[in-house]
This record gives sequence, C-alpha cells and structure tokens, in this order.
Amino acid sequence: MAYSGKYIVKHKSKYQGDSNNVVYRSLWERNAFKWCDDNPSIQHWSSEEIVIPYKYDIDKRVHRYFMDLKIKYKNGKTFLIEIKPDKQTRPPKRPDKSKRYIGEALTFVKNQNKWEAADNYAKDRGWHFQVWTEKELEKLGIIPKPIKPLKPLKPYRRKIKKVI
Repeated sequence: MAYSGKYIVKHKSKYQGDSNNVVYRSLWERNAFKWCDDNPSIQHWSSEEIVIPYKYDIDKRVHRYFMDLKIKYKNGKTFLIEIKPDKQTRPPKRPDKSKRYIGEALTFVKNQNKWEAADNYAKDRGWHFQVWTEKELEKLGIIPKPIKPLKPLKPYRRKIKKVI
C-alpha cells in the first residue's frame, strides 16, 4: 500500500475545492480524508486548499503553509487541522551537534512557527486550530489502536526417549 497518492472523493458535494486533486501524503491523512468524506456530521471539508503565510524564525523569510484539513461541521464550527506524528509536536531530546538532532530541532521550530500562524489565522475567522497526532486519530477512530505484540514463545524442547 502506498503512503502517498490521490484520494478519490466519494461525496463530491461535501468537498470544497478541486475534488479531483486531493493528495494524501501519509496513511494517516488518507484515513482522515475517508473519515471526513463518510462522516455525516461534517458539512464540508478540504485538504491543502487553505494557504497561510508564516515567518520562519531560522531564515527570517515568509513561507506558505498548506493546511492538511479544513473541516466545517454541521453545528457551524470550523477547524483547521494539521496531522503530524506526536514526536514532531515536542522539542527533540538530547541536544547534541548530530545531523539528526539539528534536523529535528529545525523541524520543531518550523512547526511551531506554522502552528502559531495557523492558530492566529483560525482565531481571526472564529475558527479553531488543532494538531492531530496518532493519539487523536486513535481517539476519533480514524486509525485503529495498535495491537500489543504477542510475547515470544518459549523454545520448544522435544523430549527424546532413549531406545536401548
């Protein structure tokens, strides 16, 4: 199964934007799109149709942030949603000068800059901004809860009878 691809919208009247060009970049996004498409309490939804400018603290330049989801519920509430692994919502551990740590730190700063801009954008319109991690996706039933791994079997020892 591919981790990215085109999502085929079933209920085109619910999608705001180009329903023939909905791209998922993770299985979590694909599952969230299906959930939005099938959810009767959702009036409209879209993916990457909202573009928010944000200033990246590292290079001091303005960049464009494409929201993963915009969901308008039938109760009138609208949410901007970003789907990210829980690990990327927290600062990296063990500061050192490794490439991995530097990359994680830069990603964390960029995410914080994006999310601040998205939160302000949403508040200006009376909307809400949320980051959905695997934890929220599990709670909403969008992805299944992981199955606990089975304990390893003890080695089987075959008893051999001595024949005299």
